[in-house]
Amino acid sequence: MKLLNLNISFEQYAGIDELKENDAELCKLSEQALAGSYSPYSKFRVGTAIRIASGEIILGSNQENLAYPSGLCAERVALFSIGSNYPDAVIESMAITAQTDAFEILKPVTSCGGCLQVMAEFERKQSAPIEVIFYCLNGEILKVPSVQSLLPFSFVEDRLAVKA
Repeated sequence: MKLLNLNISFEQYAGIDELKENDAELCKLSEQALAGSYSPYSKFRVGTAIRIASGEIILGSNQENLAYPSGLCAERVALFSIGSNYPDAVIESMAITAQTDAFEILKPVTSCGGCLQVMAEFERKQSAPIEVIFYCLNGEILKVPSVQSLLPFSFVEDRLAVKA
């Protein structure tokens, strides 16, 4: 038996004014994406902004449905839009934020496991890391250098890949 440890490195910022200009812009755009949220049931809005290598930024917001499992998180809305419209795009970074009228969010909201797995697939497909910024409106910000940092045991099975 071996005892192994995993460690991740991440950056912590007190607020958006501490970020580099590109990262601050991405955070502000994730905040704008909140306006597209359809969340009449949870009242919990999530927005994401993703920068691809061309410099273009794609927004996504959570989309709920009365049949709860039929909804989709903001991260996957934006990522699947990229997969459909820019299949060869390289994703450089993404910012995620959340807001609700029910209470004040005091810490950055992180992605769910399903979103992390999809994010890991995009990172694996492009063979390049995706920086992820978790942006708490008017508060703390966390930045990780790659999705692998967040989901080191993502599901991978190379034999499932179709060979041409």
